[in-house]
Amino acid sequence: MSTSAQRRARAEVGAWARQRLADPRTVFLDTETTGLGSGAEIIDLGIVDVAGNVLLDTFIAPMAPIPPETTRVHGIVDADVAGAPSWTQVYPILSDLIRARPIVVYNASFDRRMIAGCCSIHGFADEEREWHCAMLHYARFAGERSSHHRNRFRFHKLGDALATFGLPAGAHRARSDALACRSLVVALASL
Repeated sequence: MSTSAQRRARAEVGAWARQRLADPRTVFLDTETTGLGSGAEIIDLGIVDVAGNVLLDTFIAPMAPIPPETTRVHGIVDADVAGAPSWTQVYPILSDLIRARPIVVYNASFDRRMIAGCCSIHGFADEEREWHCAMLHYARFAGERSSHHRNRFRFHKLGDALATFGLPAGAHRARSDALACRSLVVALASL
């Protein structure tokens, strides 16, 4: 990417971030799950608002045990979610919180797919929402081409994106990562 194209891309990313932060309805969301596949369930959900206020921070009891390989990623074990509310209890609260609000997520396609999957498993109709992917915007800001897809930018882990701005990484917990995503968008807005 040429220097002028990089400057233009960064200016556009900064404008997007400022627009998101200027809208008081914007929320930042993150999930932790039992896996990556179609049967995976959300076991940790966090939502924060533009000011960084925590709107929702809850474990969610899955229908099946948490696989050890996912515990190695996020550190959540079955004992953590024992006694937690089920998706059928949490989804109505989630739905009310994000109704008619722009939702910013680092890797929005993943969290969106996980929410839709949990809704499908439990018989809820997942509603259309306004999703924004901070990962895609950061990739454009960074401007590195993907080695696998010439026409795409390389994706970065949230911790690496935050490190670019000297910000601490989240702790692979939903609330912490939602707050970290917000911090990244604040940093991008300062461009």
